[in-house]
Amino acid sequence: MSSSNPVASSPVRVLLVEDDELMRRSFAVALGRYGYEVRVAADGLSGLELFRDEEFDLLILDVMLPGLDGIGLCRRVRETSLVPVLMMSARGDGLDVVAGLEAGADDYVVKPVDTFVLVARIRSLLRRAAYAPAGASGPVAGGEQSAQGDVLAFGDLVIDTAALEVSVSGSPVALTPTELKLLLEFAARPGIVLERHTLLRNVWDYGWDGDSRVVDLCVQRLRRKLGRERIETVRGFGYKLRR
Repeated sequence: MSSSNPVASSPVRVLLVEDDELMRRSFAVALGRYGYEVRVAADGLSGLELFRDEEFDLLILDVMLPGLDGIGLCRRVRETSLVPVLMMSARGDGLDVVAGLEAGADDYVVKPVDTFVLVARIRSLLRRAAYAPAGASGPVAGGEQSAQGDVLAFGDLVIDTAALEVSVSGSPVALTPTELKLLLEFAARPGIVLERHTLLRNVWDYGWDGDSRVVDLCVQRLRRKLGRERIETVRGFGYKLRR
């Protein structure tokens, strides 16, 4: 979908799980005007059933849902899928945000949220899901490359930038689009400290200083999947990939 044209020729399918009827209807109508095909559910279990029965390009999950809450739903989704997940929370500085990101969500917005902000976050997630790393196949300091120039190797961590595949010690590692793009940012500059606001801009497409917790928690998820020693914290500055 082109970011300059809000209406896509092939509609992006969005699953919206929101228990507030008025908000659910208003979001569905608003997103429909931007060309998205929206399916809705009023509770977590119904949302999970829809997710299992149909194919979606992106999920929008409210944190506070009856039955199965949004955090639990996100965990269930992550058991089988890397589909982009956007969480909605009524509390921007509460534990809900942290729990949602730890459960595997890619980003979050705080309600009430303006439609333009919601669409901007959706577009950012979709760009990550379709991400093809421009220039990442060129020479990278500290990484070994194949003859085709598409493979970066940092010890037993191997990143195929053409196939968008990652492995550790020969075993494939499943990464969400956000985790993959974050790893590619680090791999393009191994040994170089990347500040949180730089990562927010390059990975999450924030044009302003956003919530750095999304960076910290995504780094934590990468460490769990790749090994804690891979990404080093430089206190007061940010993170770097060890050479």
